[in-house]
Amino acid sequence: MARVVTLRHRIRALTVATLTLCAVSACAGGGSDDTIRFALDWTPNTNHTGLYVAVQEGLFDDAGLDVEILPYNGATPDTLVDAGNAEFGISTHGMATFSRSSGARTLTVLAPLQHWATGIGVKADRADLTRPADLDGHVYAGFADPGDAEALAQVIRNDGGRGEFEEVVLGTSAYEAVYSGTADFTVSYLAWEGLEAEHRGLPMRYFDYTDYGFPDQYAIVVNGNEDWLTENQDRARAFVQAVQRGYEIAADDPDRGARALLDANPGAFPDEELVFESQRMLSADYMRDDQGRVGTLDASTWAGYARFLYEQGLLTGPDGSPLTSEPDWSTYFTDDYRTP
Repeated sequence: MARVVTLRHRIRALTVATLTLCAVSACAGGGSDDTIRFALDWTPNTNHTGLYVAVQEGLFDDAGLDVEILPYNGATPDTLVDAGNAEFGISTHGMATFSRSSGARTLTVLAPLQHWATGIGVKADRADLTRPADLDGHVYAGFADPGDAEALAQVIRNDGGRGEFEEVVLGTSAYEAVYSGTADFTVSYLAWEGLEAEHRGLPMRYFDYTDYGFPDQYAIVVNGNEDWLTENQDRARAFVQAVQRGYEIAADDPDRGARALLDANPGAFPDEELVFESQRMLSADYMRDDQGRVGTLDASTWAGYARFLYEQGLLTGPDGSPLTSEPDWSTYFTDDYRTP
């Protein structure tokens, strides 16, 4: 399976934080037996605020847990968690589905962001691009994330188009390509690139996937090593609930969540106001389910997006061959460790 971390491409590179709460030996997989290691998917950002609230406000200490945050080092968190080099890590709905299907011993235990947090972005002054169907025949500046092009094509078809466009893989340069007009559209992380574009005086127009009949998805999830979870039920539950509480605090008080991230990573964010705006957006629009709860996992939501990946023939089994029967999606996640 291709190595992909969606958020790694979505967020512009930040200065690596000087405070990572991770000893070198732990990052190499040498943590003590009592240490719970949590792998980041990129440099610290607002998708991680619940984790940093838990650290800064002593929620892990109160639960009697020794937690180390492993900074991103090029390996996907799913790979580290599957290999037992981290007990937990940040992932995405799509990445978690790809990993589990291929035989990884990863299990999703929490969904900090309940909805798509990305939108299909075009420059606001493009009068010729006012709806997804208009994107036919244009240039998509992409990231080589599995499933992205297929999702875009489906959204375009749902809007009455053919779903045909040219894709160029540019990574974080995708945004500059769209700003400069050398590409026509990209997929922007609304709570970062979207706000950053505003700060730079580059207004964008966004098309939301779910506005065009495409299933919702969990933008960010937390995965655990299934074997470790089975052997450490009480500690696993205490950890997940502490992280959940951290995200609840960030959802209820976004400035408190942003401040925890900033305090844990001094000097990492030149534009601190962007951090506060980003957290406020996530708290307002993405962190709660329809009942106002934080972190929940729902079978129908999981199946909606995962089934699309399966029907597109994108999921492969442990042998690398495409899956020929739809998996039991309930085995991909559990809501048992979260506080009800």
